[in-house]
Amino acid sequence: MRVVIIGGTTGIGLATAARLAGDGAEVVITGRSAERVAAAVKQLGDRASGEAVDARDTEAMRGFFSRTGVVDHLIITVTGRGPAGPLRSLTQEALLGAVQNKLIPHLLTAQAALDVLDPEGSITFVTAASAGSAFPGVSALAAVNGAIESAVPGLAVELGPIRVNAVSPGVIDTEWWSGLPAEARAAMFADFAGLSPVGRVGRPEDVAATIAYVVGNSFVTGTVLTVDGGGRLKA
Repeated sequence: MRVVIIGGTTGIGLATAARLAGDGAEVVITGRSAERVAAAVKQLGDRASGEAVDARDTEAMRGFFSRTGVVDHLIITVTGRGPAGPLRSLTQEALLGAVQNKLIPHLLTAQAALDVLDPEGSITFVTAASAGSAFPGVSALAAVNGAIESAVPGLAVELGPIRVNAVSPGVIDTEWWSGLPAEARAAMFADFAGLSPVGRVGRPEDVAATIAYVVGNSFVTGTVLTVDGGGRLKA
């Protein structure tokens, strides 16, 4: 099994690469930083390879897939920070940035892979549970992630028998939160843990386990699976 993970050098992408490589898959990871790609490949071992490519560059992604050969499964984890905050402070630049950093790369990366994707394979988008949350200050994040999730059922029908799904994580302890000071981040994690029936925030490995399930189950398509520790139940 050959799996390409776009955004596989850190966080959820790297945890997913480790999980699938450990299960015997050949994994190919990408990231914008050549140094990070090399470090991740070294960490993952001899079942992994990688290439530095910016998922926001559609032509670069087409060139990448022209070199990969046949791909069994495609996992797209790329994202960008923000725009979080109240509607009154939302700017056009921040909203356009969110679209350019996530929505466009997800859909056009999937498009670029179609010619090399095995018909019995799958595409898995990694979105975010903000798409279905009712927390103040996340409306822009919800709009971008919700747009990807809303595309999943139609793409599953359009591209079948290729399976198309999304995994929608809640609050996961990754570098995405590194822009916050350590004390503020710890306080925020504690708040979210208090909302979760499982009493903690997520780990990248929690999401990786769900992605591995989606990739491995050939009867799952058109589905968005939320991995948030039940946080949505108490929000």
